[in-house]
Amino acid sequence: MTAPILELKHLTRHFGGIRAVDDVSLQLFPGEIVGLIGPNGAGKTTLVNLISGFLQASSGQVIFNGEDITRVKPQRIARKGIARTFQIVQPFAQMTVLENVMAAAMFAGGSGLKESRERAIAHLEFTHLADMKDRPASELALANRKRLELAKSLAMNPRILMLDEVNAGLNTSEIEDALTMIRRIADTGISIVVIEHLMRVVASLAQRVVVLHRGAILSQGSTQDVFADQNVIEAYLGTRFAQKASAQSMG
Repeated sequence: MTAPILELKHLTRHFGGIRAVDDVSLQLFPGEIVGLIGPNGAGKTTLVNLISGFLQASSGQVIFNGEDITRVKPQRIARKGIARTFQIVQPFAQMTVLENVMAAAMFAGGSGLKESRERAIAHLEFTHLADMKDRPASELALANRKRLELAKSLAMNPRILMLDEVNAGLNTSEIEDALTMIRRIADTGISIVVIEHLMRVVASLAQRVVVLHRGAILSQGSTQDVFADQNVIEAYLGTRFAQKASAQSMG
């Protein structure tokens, strides 16, 4: 059996008396796409911040590729192979699109200027931004800013990519383009965690779904099983969505 690339063991983070992440244990396997869903304030972004080192755990462990990285600083975690995007996209506005991605490639280490430029252009071609490479990042529309964020993350040579609301604010066509890119990334063996509020995106993309509620795992499993879980319906999805999803799955 394939070993997990990431393992969370009883991971907990509290702020005063509030447990933002409450005893979370789960595994992520190579090339797997996992949807992380739940109500606002459920602890999704906090969990990603714990994995990527932006927050320190109150207790528990984060194991990446067999190594305990629970207390490792975020820049070292990024260089080890865990990349993430952010809900609010903030490129280096006065730098060009190409320079943004080159900066990420050089931060990852092991690349000179020439190699970083070549890698950056390859990632811009993948994300359909190559023809905009010399434009200031500040001029990009939202969809292209999100593509730039993805290109920067890929330039880090990740083994795990965590996407936080990558489809928020996009139209249907832009979402379909994003989903195609995400699937192609997973096909290369990169593991992907998608934080998402659009359930149609989760249903079409995720091989497994984890539901957080009040910081704890409420349910996890296949999309079909999770969407049919009465606890998830009551806490998050609502009866109308559950009935619609059931009807779609039946025919």
